[in-house]
Amino acid sequence: MSGASALFSAAFVAASIRMAVPLGFAALGGVLSERSGVPNIALEGVLLGSSFAAVAVHAATGSATLGLFGGVLVGAAFGAVHAGLVVRGRVDAIVSGLALNLIAFGATRALLRAFYHSSSNSPNVRGFSLVAGSGAAPSDALLRALLDPTSWLFVALTFFVAWLIDKSWFGLWIRASGDDPRAAYASSVPVAQVRFWSVVLGCAITGLGGVALAFEQHQFQSGMSGGRGFIALAAVIVSGWRPLRAVAACFVFAILDAMGFVLQDAGGSLPQLFSALPYVGTLLVLVLFAKKGAFSAPPGLGQAPDED
Repeated sequence: MSGASALFSAAFVAASIRMAVPLGFAALGGVLSERSGVPNIALEGVLLGSSFAAVAVHAATGSATLGLFGGVLVGAAFGAVHAGLVVRGRVDAIVSGLALNLIAFGATRALLRAFYHSSSNSPNVRGFSLVAGSGAAPSDALLRALLDPTSWLFVALTFFVAWLIDKSWFGLWIRASGDDPRAAYASSVPVAQVRFWSVVLGCAITGLGGVALAFEQHQFQSGMSGGRGFIALAAVIVSGWRPLRAVAACFVFAILDAMGFVLQDAGGSLPQLFSALPYVGTLLVLVLFAKKGAFSAPPGLGQAPDED
């Protein structure tokens, strides 16, 4: 198959969907956290830790559903630690996020060796693949991507997070806590609690991205997040901290990723260049939007409220 025809194939569409779902979950989590005023660069570590948890629970119990809950719980645990350090302990959010990323990288590698006597990958798990069949044809791959439960959960959560932030009373508190935490606290908004639970919920949703990533690969691989958490954070920034726009940006980045994947399979002469497409594209988008002054972060992002 030629490179041009490969870009309009079922395999390309399927790859785009598979790659967009983990990014989108992480971006939704990042929007929730940062709209409340807590910077969150720990998305990478949350993806990695929840991926390992999903596979470990699935392998131990034989249940993909329990694996999914395991990944979500570990994501929420990362969020609770990050929120506890930043909101309660007043630790710098960048320091906390970097520490959690490093812990996730080191701990998952150590647990791989302890549980599976390997420093590279876990045993295979089935995930939710049987929901849409097990054929190897491109049309079967597209059907699996469309019917995967995590894909439908992603669609539902996209609209839920958009409604939560823009329409609900809790979303009003989230926006107030991120826009002007001192004024919000003076107006009796429990800023610390709002921020804590926003980060926990955001990281739990990001954990679903780790689950989707691990189940799509049918195993855990050391370092398998591969920078997706940082790409998702870039989508949050490019979107202006709006959930629907962030998801749209994730699809753009995923299409670039899938383009590199499909062109490599089509026999491109520079496979390393193709694999770098999503990262180069992310950098170019950030530079372009920065020059136009398009970024508008929540004014209170990183500010502490006047609380005891």
